[in-house]
Amino acid sequence: MNASQTAGAVEQDRAAFRTGEVDGASRERLAENGLEYRRVAVDGDDFPAWLQSVARGFQDGERSDEQIAASRERTVYRRLTGVYDSAAPVADAPVATIASWLGELTVPGGRAIPSCAISAVTVAPTHRRRGVARAMLEGELRAAAAAGIPMAMLTVSESQLYGRYGFASAAPAASFKIETRRAVWTGPRPEGRIDFIPRERVRELLPALHERVRHRIAGEVDITGSFWDGFAGTNPTAEKAGEKRAVQYTDAAGEVRGAAVYAVRENHDDFTKATVTVSYLLAETDDAYAALWRFLLELDLVAEVHAGELSIDEPLLWMIADQRAVKVTVRDHQYVRVIDVPASLEARRFGASGAVVLDVDDPIGLSTGRFLLEVDGDGAGRVRRLSDDETPDHAVVSLGIAELSAAYLGGVSLATLAAAGRVTVPDAADAASAGAAIETAARMLSWHTAPRLSIWY
Repeated sequence: MNASQTAGAVEQDRAAFRTGEVDGASRERLAENGLEYRRVAVDGDDFPAWLQSVARGFQDGERSDEQIAASRERTVYRRLTGVYDSAAPVADAPVATIASWLGELTVPGGRAIPSCAISAVTVAPTHRRRGVARAMLEGELRAAAAAGIPMAMLTVSESQLYGRYGFASAAPAASFKIETRRAVWTGPRPEGRIDFIPRERVRELLPALHERVRHRIAGEVDITGSFWDGFAGTNPTAEKAGEKRAVQYTDAAGEVRGAAVYAVRENHDDFTKATVTVSYLLAETDDAYAALWRFLLELDLVAEVHAGELSIDEPLLWMIADQRAVKVTVRDHQYVRVIDVPASLEARRFGASGAVVLDVDDPIGLSTGRFLLEVDGDGAGRVRRLSDDETPDHAVVSLGIAELSAAYLGGVSLATLAAAGRVTVPDAADAASAGAAIETAARMLSWHTAPRLSIWY
């Protein structure tokens, strides 16, 4: 199969998932409470009300006709679902919403696997505690499982809600506030050049750059066109898009290897103490990374540089004279949820060879079972589901699907989760053998770089 055939097959899979029926079990559960669960066509008459309900759910203002039209264009790749209450005064406005699409998640080792991305999850305050969120999220997970999608992923506003469905924070994000006077650049000074470019030009550059970069970083996802309009400030309905400025880095050979988009906020009490907020920085090479960050930290009349969605192991901290010039805040960001244990584990590479049995408990029942994971000297894994009457030849590590999902990208060690009481070795003869089993599993699932996701979706 050539590249065009592969791309065509991927698009067929995405279209099939986008147009698939809602989950029957969730539809019946909601119907018992007098609610209707149905898909919403992006090009249909139901879309404006669906979008207004999403905006209300995220405490945004009502969308104008222009914004609705722009959103309709940018949402064609998504599967939209709504929950409707026929007894409500405005029956055509959903009381709950969810969106999903078939995307790709980069896993340790550089491979990207199909993943069900979930967004726009809202439930109206008038319909809380009626099982609506559970029905929608379990419905999307079952729909993904039926479509053969091995993984689900999301970024969340309310982080405490999703563990009950098997999701876990797998790629945390760091936010930096950098005091430029104290930072003082000590890193490399590449030979390439930095130049200002129009927003339209950076909009052209970012997709191709990201496509070349994303397979190197576990946790990254493929990004559709509408996101790039937001980063670049080329979305005609976006507020304050004109404040964004863009630069590119060109290497000594004349190739563009990186770009950054940022905005400056003046300090009217002291014009030498402006604040720069970095919307997006993308570097294909180490030189591009160093040159772009040096440019931002050495801008005139700037006292602070703010940036978010960074790695927790950012090289920038080792390129400045005083690390205390940086206030680092770390929070949960990219959540993942393993659906198909064998397919997900065999897709990634591992940090050490070995063998262990993972006894996985899934509250929804999609991934429950015992799985023998064997990793060879090249870091490739092979997984086999064990039958109920099969006696394992290797140590058994018991964990929930949320714990396996948390460790999947290498962002947290199974040893850490064991110390937190979330991973156990129930059949161990003593504490020493239990510790050895945990250590083996932890080394296997580790990875040499921290996972990261550079966007919200």
